[in-house]
Amino acid sequence: QTLLQGIILLPLRAICIIFILLLAWLSASIATCCQPRRGFLPLKGWRRRMIQTTLSGLTRTAYLVMGFQVKVKGKVASLPEAPIFVAAPHSSFFDAIICALTGMPSIVSRAENLSTPVFGTILSSLQPVAVSRQDPDSRKNTVAEITRRALSRGQWPQVI
Repeated sequence: QTLLQGIILLPLRAICIIFILLLAWLSASIATCCQPRRGFLPLKGWRRRMIQTTLSGLTRTAYLVMGFQVKVKGKVASLPEAPIFVAAPHSSFFDAIICALTGMPSIVSRAENLSTPVFGTILSSLQPVAVSRQDPDSRKNTVAEITRRALSRGQWPQVI
């Protein structure tokens, strides 16, 4: 009976996750369409709220479909309290849970990730600080950009 449940549940979960991923892509595309100088100016108004609510909800739903239930103990630090939010070690797909629970902050990511189909659009909507491994000045530029965003007095979202 457990095998039968697995045979039925696996395709259903996969279909649900693909559907959620496509909804996230659509939401990210709508929120960032016609955005001048994408990545240089922070998203504001309905665009930022759409990213925060829609992508956060869809990410939580995707993890629930995968069988993960996450409970938060304590209070997540607000932007004025902590403009930079550190999560470690950040090396797995569990990082998305942290993003969903903290209101979809900006993240630091490899520049190559932005060109990935579907995921690149979703990632771009978070307005990441892109790190290029080919650029020798990338580390210095990344630190400068994180500092600029942290000192922006709330114009940019938290950086994780």
